[in-house]
Amino acid sequence: MLTDRDSLLRKLHELRSEHRDLDTVIVRLSELAGSDQLQLQRLKKRKLALKDEISWLESRLIPDSTA
Repeated sequence: MLTDRDSLLRKLHELRSEHRDLDTVIVRLSELAGSDQLQLQRLKKRKLALKDEISWLESRLIPDSTA
């Protein structure tokens, strides 16, 4: 179980890092005149998907309080 928890924590760290990186890229692209709106939309969609995956992993790591 410990390795499973460790791998979940490692994956969570990777996803959070990618989420932060995407946030930085999105902000910078938004500031550029004539930036590709389709690319921005795709990046935002990926960022939302990461947020969902992060939430799912966090729920797996936090023990159920009703148990």
